[in-house]
Amino acid sequence: MEHDVPLFGNSLRRRALRRLWRAEIVYGLGLGAFSILAFLAHLRSYFGWDLSVSKTIQAITIPGLLSFMSAVSFIGNTWHPYALVAITVVILLVSRFRSEAAALALSTAGSAVLNSLIKILIARPRPSINLVSVVGNLDSRSFPSGHVTFYVCYFGFLFFVAYAVLPRGSLARRLALLLLPLPIILVGLSRVYLGAHWPSDALGGYLFSGMWLGFSLHMYRRWKAKVI
Repeated sequence: MEHDVPLFGNSLRRRALRRLWRAEIVYGLGLGAFSILAFLAHLRSYFGWDLSVSKTIQAITIPGLLSFMSAVSFIGNTWHPYALVAITVVILLVSRFRSEAAALALSTAGSAVLNSLIKILIARPRPSINLVSVVGNLDSRSFPSGHVTFYVCYFGFLFFVAYAVLPRGSLARRLALLLLPLPIILVGLSRVYLGAHWPSDALGGYLFSGMWLGFSLHMYRRWKAKVI
C-alpha cells in the first residue's frame, strides 16, 4: 500500500509523456508538410494539380451553388472577422469565460498576423482570370488562405470550448458539435470555387491554422489550469 501513490503518479506521468511525444510528432509532421508546401508555393504561382482540381470544382453546375459558396465565404470578408471576434470576446467576458476570451483572441489575432507575414514572404499571386473563373477582384497575396486560417482558428476553437464546457448530452452541445465543423470544411471548397485561391492555398491554410489552433488550445489549457 505504501507504493500505491508513487506508482499511480508514475503511471500518470508516463501517459502524459506519451501524449506529449505524440503531439510533438504531429506538430513536427505538420510543420514539415507546411514548410515544404510553402517553399514550393514561393517558387510556383500554381501547381498542375491546382489547375485541374480548380477546373473540376468550378465545373460543378448546381442551381444556387454560386450564391451558397459566396455565403460561406461572407464571414471571412473584409471587416467581418474582426467584428465577429470582437462580439464573441465580449460575450465570453460578460459570461465570465475569461480564459476562453483570451485564448480565442490569441487563436484568431495571432493567426491573422502570422498569416499576413507568411503571405508577404511567399508572395504568391492570386489565381488568374485567364486560367480559372474568378468572382470578385482580389489583389492581395494568395498563400496561405486567410479565410481558411480564420475559420479554423475561430470555429475550431469554439468547437473545442463547446466540447469541453457545455453540459454533456445537452441540445446546445450537440448542435454546436454538429454545426461548427461545417464552415471549416466548406470554406476551403468555397475559396477554390470562387477562384479566390488555388487548392494548395487552402491546404496551406489548413496546415498552418491547425498548428496555430493547437498552440492556442495548449495555452488555453494552461490558463484554465491556473484559474482552477
